Amino acid sequence: FPNAQQDIVTSLPQMPDLSFGYYSGYVPINGTQKELHYVATMSMRDPLKDPVIFWYNGGPGCSSMLGLLQENGPYIIDNFETEFKVNNYTWNKEANVIFIEAPAGVGYSICPNMDECHFTDDLTASDNLVAVRNIFLMKFPELQGNDMYISGESYAGIYIPTLSQKII
Repeated sequence: FPNAQQDIVTSLPQMPDLSFGYYSGYVPINGTQKELHYVATMSMRDPLKDPVIFWYNGGPGCSSMLGLLQENGPYIIDNFETEFKVNNYTWNKEANVIFIEAPAGVGYSICPNMDECHFTDDLTASDNLVAVRNIFLMKFPELQGNDMYISGESYAGIYIPTLSQKII
């Protein structure tokens, strides 16, 4: 994925094989200083044909790295443990999974202008729409024709339908 080359992660401690494609970076929220952090774990099967899943944790205020590192990612770490292990049930066995930290200010996402850091569900959905568009336009244009799903947990039960409504 040439557009995302600056975001490729080639090695991480306790994660011996990232050859499937592991990316970590930022997507700008147009017209603001906000940038949402994402981690993309590309499909181990056929990334150019497999679906794209956008994952959101809820909270609001819970980092989507929780979903990546304890639930759905290729390597997970259990509570109170100190070492990662292979996740035999990782979602990227059959899908490209993109974890987005939203709203800006959560996890590694940034919101340097405090005047822009007031959020409602509608504003979060608008920012998430821009992030999804920019991920497809700026980072992974090769995946634009793939099936797309939005998933998450907890307060993502609000993020997902409000984002879906914006997409429609």
